Amino acid sequence: MNIKNKIVAFGGLLLFLSCATNPFTGKQTMAMVSNDQLFPSSFQQYNQVLSESKVVKGTAEAEMIKRVGERIATASERWLNALGYQGYLKDYRWEYNLIQSEVANAWCMPGGKIAFYTGILPIAENETAIAAIMGHEVAHALANHGQQRMSASMLQQIGAVGLNVALQDDENIGLYNQAYGIGTTVGGMLPFSRSHEEEADKIGLYIMAIAGYNPDEASRLWVRMGSSGGQSPPEILSTHPSTDSRIANLKALAPKAKAEAQKFGVTSYRPITKF
Repeated sequence: MNIKNKIVAFGGLLLFLSCATNPFTGKQTMAMVSNDQLFPSSFQQYNQVLSESKVVKGTAEAEMIKRVGERIATASERWLNALGYQGYLKDYRWEYNLIQSEVANAWCMPGGKIAFYTGILPIAENETAIAAIMGHEVAHALANHGQQRMSASMLQQIGAVGLNVALQDDENIGLYNQAYGIGTTVGGMLPFSRSHEEEADKIGLYIMAIAGYNPDEASRLWVRMGSSGGQSPPEILSTHPSTDSRIANLKALAPKAKAEAQKFGVTSYRPITKF
């Protein structure tokens, strides 16, 4: 077996041996980096972000972020237990913080470390929209999207090494590498990321509904997101679905999220009032 084939075979073996199951879809996903490795690094990075930021404490908004976060975490555990994944969150270390910043963003690191920036509050307008954002970000962590993206990046690097060995063309190797990078990014990594966003939208919608928040508000949130300014790239070159696609998907999924929430005894939702 030549070197090229060995590299390809090694990558295939790694992929075969490094799989996990997505609890929400039942599909096998890449897991070349274990959560045992990922979580400690995630917790360390989160603490570093907090140490370098102005963390808002004791305000009504900060308490709301914590309150919503706790409800989303509880709903997540209830749903996972119902799906047969008891103990799935045993290594999570939930934490919810509001950070003073004009950036309109929020995120959840692998292992349950959550941050909201004050810049997203005016767009959210209400607690239910905060739950929609929280559900989406938590969904990324629950579905191990960070783990999958790291695994995909590792495979991409293995592929690049194999290409260099196969070509053995020092004069044009830079051009080949550039073409390979563009091809795998547009054809592989970006659609992979978009699929994660769509999956997180669905999972997050179900979680917020189980937590007692009206999932109809999620599409309205994205209408506000779309009108908040900024130029989006074409959908094919974006890691996120277009705003119009996202709004349509969320509207279509909302009745299904309500039906799922009914299985947990949720038949009415918290009122939607501006904060």
